[in-house]
Order: sequence, then structure tokens, then C-alpha cells
Amino acid sequence: MEFLPEKKFGFGLMRLPRRNPDDAADVDVEQVKQMVDLFMEKGFTYFDTAWMYNGFNSENVAKEALVDRYPRESFTLATKLHSGFFNTLEERDKVFNEQLRKTGAGYFDYYLLHGIEESMIGKYEEFDCFNWLLEKKAQGLVKHVGFSFHDTPELLDEILTKHPEMEFVQLQINYLDWESKWIQSRAVYETAVKHGKKVIVMEPCKGGTLANLPEEAKKLFHDYDDSRSDASWAIRFAASLPEVMVVLSGMSNIEQMEDNLSYMEDFKPLNDEEVKLCHYAADIINKKITIPCTACHYCTEGCPMHICIPEYFSIYNEDMREDLGQKGWTINFKNYEILAAKNAKASDCITCGQCEAVCPQHLDIINLLRDVANHYEK
Repeated sequence: MEFLPEKKFGFGLMRLPRRNPDDAADVDVEQVKQMVDLFMEKGFTYFDTAWMYNGFNSENVAKEALVDRYPRESFTLATKLHSGFFNTLEERDKVFNEQLRKTGAGYFDYYLLHGIEESMIGKYEEFDCFNWLLEKKAQGLVKHVGFSFHDTPELLDEILTKHPEMEFVQLQINYLDWESKWIQSRAVYETAVKHGKKVIVMEPCKGGTLANLPEEAKKLFHDYDDSRSDASWAIRFAASLPEVMVVLSGMSNIEQMEDNLSYMEDFKPLNDEEVKLCHYAADIINKKITIPCTACHYCTEGCPMHICIPEYFSIYNEDMREDLGQKGWTINFKNYEILAAKNAKASDCITCGQCEAVCPQHLDIINLLRDVANHYEK
């Protein structure tokens, strides 16, 4: 198909480096420029952003680091419309026009309805967003139309049957979620393939989980080939799927960029033995992980108490993974105090449910925050 990128790797502008670690919008633009330059130098061209990424600043950064510095035809840019940010037809168009202004791109190579799941599909249908995408394409403001998806293969089948005009689907695919009963990476991938759609992969490293493996899983890979990073196995697993057109990586520093480009510049798919190793590693990790959070931060954007939910889940996972919950004090008790001093405590949750409504992983966040509070605040 003519719209496929030449290389199977894309720069996800969601976890950009920060100057202030406590402020998602305070992006280190100069480091992003270096990352963009290296990415383009190696022949990669696909960039992915969205309205709310990095505290609603990602699209501005895309303009400053990419659009203003490179010829428009030299790269492809994707962004998205999320159902949480419009309630009228006028607001829907206002978001799109503001995205054009913020990025300065003139048009979008790929435009997606963002994060479709059962609770959102009704709104996208009510506001005729699928036909709206086709109108934008006819106007030359969008080249290719699709959607990102976080739900069951049955719902995906229903949507693609009703809207065959969609050209691609963006799915969460990684070896940890391949057989997950919640994410169902394999099943949704196979559903997209059944409908003849190309797939964009998000969360190939599951928010960094697969880039920082427990020792048993790390040893499994390193005994096979100690020259490869943990992240390389995850990204190559996703990129090895034949109908995947691009794998997105939300890189947070130049070192991550350099590592990813080292094996994706001349990409070689995993062989059968390597695929089996990934499945073995998934079994090991699944036995150790407590909260399968990807640190997308969707939950924090609207939290009225400003609780740093992903950060709390991360340190809690670290403690639980090593069975430290039964061993008394760990350094994460201090880390929790530091985080709580700058934000709000886990116990400050008012159970409004805003976080659970937008969580792509469908986590029971309210009760999990109680677990975190019981662990660190007792």
C-alpha cells in the first residue's frame, strides 16, 4: 500500500524528556531536537502525537522540534481526536483546527479517533466522527484515516464491519499482553488482519515494563544473546508481525533513541526460537507484576486531587515484584514520601472514578490506590 512508511519504527511523542520531572508539559525541547535529528538522519520518518500528550504540549513540541526544522514532505505526522475533549460539532472542529495551528503542519498524514472502547464508541458515532474523518481527507487536511483501540476483538470486528473505510488500526501489542485476557493483543491483531487492515503498534514495551525486566527474564534473553537490550526484544516482537506497518516507541532520552535505532535501522524479524523466548519471558513477568500500568498518564490529566497514580504504581510494583512487601522498609518508602510531598497521597483519592473511566488498561485504580496507601502510609 502506498501509505506505508519505509521503515517499521515510529517516534511516539508521548513520553518526551522533561526539564522538570514533576511537570509533564515542561519538555526538554533541545534534547527532543537532537532525538528528531538522529531519527531523521537514520531514515525514519513517522512521528505520532496527540492532543493531550505531555500536558497538552506535545503538538507544540512537534512544531518546534520537527515541523519548523524539516521540509514538510520529508516526514509523516499523526495526531488524534479524543472523545473526552468535545461535546459539540463545533468543539470537534475547534480541536482539529487548533491541532493544525499548534503543529503548523498544514495537514496530517495520519489522523486517528483516539482510544476507542465501548464507553466511547457511542460518542464517536453520535457526532459522526467516521464520516467527519473522510471529509477531512477529501479536503486534503488528512491523508489517511484510522483509529486507536482499547477493547475486545468483538467490538473491533463490529467497528471494522460498519466502517470498512478506515485504513488502519492502532493497537496495544506486546509479548506480555499477547495472550492477556484483558488486552487480548493477539486476538485484536488477528481481527484487524481479518478485515485487511494494517496495524500500528503502541505500547510495545508496555510503558517501560519490558525495557526493565526482572532478573529471571533478563537472564533468559541474555543467555541467548547478551548484545541485545531488553527493549529490543519487545520492539522486534511487535515489528515481526507481518501486518504491522509501524511500531511506536515513546522514547524519553537520546540513549533510548540510539538503542532503538541500532536494531531497527536494519530490522530483522525474530525467528521461531526467539518468539518462543518472548512467550517464556511473558510467563515469568506475569507471575511477578502486580499492577499492569503502562504509565500513559491518561488518569492524571483530570484527577481533581492531582495524585501521581502511575508513579505510585511503579514503586509499588517494584516492591511487590521482589516480595519486599513482607520484608519491612525499602527505599521506595522514602520515594513515596518525596512523591507525596509534591503531589497528593494515594489515600487522598476521593473515588470519583475519573481515572478508571479513561484507563486504557481498565485497571481498578481506586482499589489499587488503597493498596498503595496501605503499603506506604501505615
